Amino acid sequence: MLLAVQCIVCCIIFTLIILPAQYRNPLVMLASYPPAVIRRVKELPQYNGYADSTQKKHIAKKITGAVFLSAVFAAVAFFSDKRDFISAFIHVFIIISSINIYDLLILDWGVFCHSKKLRIKGTEDMDEAYTDRLFHLRGALIGEIIAVIVALISGGMICLIETIF
Repeated sequence: MLLAVQCIVCCIIFTLIILPAQYRNPLVMLASYPPAVIRRVKELPQYNGYADSTQKKHIAKKITGAVFLSAVFAAVAFFSDKRDFISAFIHVFIIISSINIYDLLILDWGVFCHSKKLRIKGTEDMDEAYTDRLFHLRGALIGEIIAVIVALISGGMICLIETIF
């Protein structure tokens, strides 16, 4: 039951981090948009150089976020009484996978594919690119690889904590 509550709370937190910022300014998440949309944005004069500068920041944010989340999820696992590598790994992996599946089904396929407010000005005619479910599915599969990595790091942190204390 605790794990289910943690998954739901994490999905809510994830939504509150992603959606308001993206609705205020869809360009904030440009690096996560379909490649055809990114190409179009690069061609539009009002966004000159914007796409290239955000790509580097996006990668740095992902790496920093993965390290930070590894520590946060290690703490969640620790306080959920998951004190060995395997149980911590499984616990963290389930939480991240639930966020990933929620992101795919609800946020990507549900909200992103259908919300005209998330369309970047100058790309409003690109319905096919925005609703490309395969693109979002590939992103979710990459998210699962990241989930494994974060869960491995979190499990390692738990082992380190248990060894030290």
